[in-house]
Amino acid sequence: MSSDAEDGFGEKWTLARSALDSSRRVSVFTGAGMSAESGIPTFRGEDGLWKGRRPEEWATPEAFLESPAVVREFYQWRRDLISGVNPHAGHLALGSWAKAGNRAIDVVTQNVDGFHQLSGCPSVLELHGSLWSQHCHVCQHSETDVHRVSCHCGGPLRPSVVWFGEVLPQDVWRQAEEVIRHSEAMLVIGTSAVVYPAASLVFAALERSVPVIEINPQPVLGDPAICISGTAAKVLPQLLKGL
Repeated sequence: MSSDAEDGFGEKWTLARSALDSSRRVSVFTGAGMSAESGIPTFRGEDGLWKGRRPEEWATPEAFLESPAVVREFYQWRRDLISGVNPHAGHLALGSWAKAGNRAIDVVTQNVDGFHQLSGCPSVLELHGSLWSQHCHVCQHSETDVHRVSCHCGGPLRPSVVWFGEVLPQDVWRQAEEVIRHSEAMLVIGTSAVVYPAASLVFAALERSVPVIEINPQPVLGDPAICISGTAAKVLPQLLKGL
């Protein structure tokens, strides 16, 4: 971690705390790097193959229609991975800060693991869906029983995650745009900012000239963002302390 986070006195550290402390509405944008610290493999990480294919190859409508049982097995494997780990100190610090009620804090996440809700964040928008629900591939009926395979209409039930080739859920996207439009500061945590259209929300905030604070082991945004090098688990508990 950079000296900014270690000693708490660097200029960027001071600017970040001041921006967050003076803002009544804060948006928080998180990517796979946020959950990776809990031990969840990143979707594009160097974790090898699953049944001889890259994980991305299973995350398509075509793969589901061709091999629904195998795709369901893949997603149950992912749920089992998540069930074996816990939200880290950064998740918990963010959840406590959001629950304090001193300001409106909305989390917009690319993650599908549910850790933000588990750590107590009351407002979470999941751009790419959730591993913990599924819906009918035919009639779109939604439910939380992830072990059922057929809908009441007879159609196949599939994980409620956004697959390659699919558009983001438009209701969630509109809410996310609204959140970013009205935020007075933005925290960007653990994202490469290259996956679109989600990444466009970050650049929309930068274009509005609101303070954007990036927390990443290797920051990617550069000026005018306030970039703090470090992991969320180590930075967030210190950065949010006392705000």
